[in-house]
Amino acid sequence: MDGPADPAPADDAAAAAVALAHALFDAARQGDAAMLRRYLDAGVPFTLTNTAGDGLLMLAAYNGHPAIVRDLLARGADAGQANDRGQTPLAGAVFKGHLDVVRILAEAGADPDAGSPSARAAAELFGRTELLDLFGRCPVVPDGVALVLPCPAS
Repeated sequence: MDGPADPAPADDAAAAAVALAHALFDAARQGDAAMLRRYLDAGVPFTLTNTAGDGLLMLAAYNGHPAIVRDLLARGADAGQANDRGQTPLAGAVFKGHLDVVRILAEAGADPDAGSPSARAAAELFGRTELLDLFGRCPVVPDGVALVLPCPAS
């Protein structure tokens, strides 16, 4: 009589996959570009996210690792992908004061008005006038939508 297949190999594989994912998230946080590159080159998706919705790009941006941010963007990572709390990599980099990462993400097309709080709101909160200049002092709004606060004259 045949019974169900032994679940141990599947459980071991799942545990190994989870351990690898955690190691890759740590590599993004800690700036281990060589490790990340090795696994991404081997086929691990650059879109990998943790249980909070933080992707490798978010973790690298928040922790100030421009080389990893550039590499992930070159692989096709979405510069504006928000996590489960609505936070974007750009806003995270502004919050942490990683100006080089902010510039890289802005050049890649990250929207300073996306997310909650937005990168623009974080720059305003922390008085980062150089970032407000980079983003443009006023948000881009559709025709017919009024701003709550007036923008300064250009």
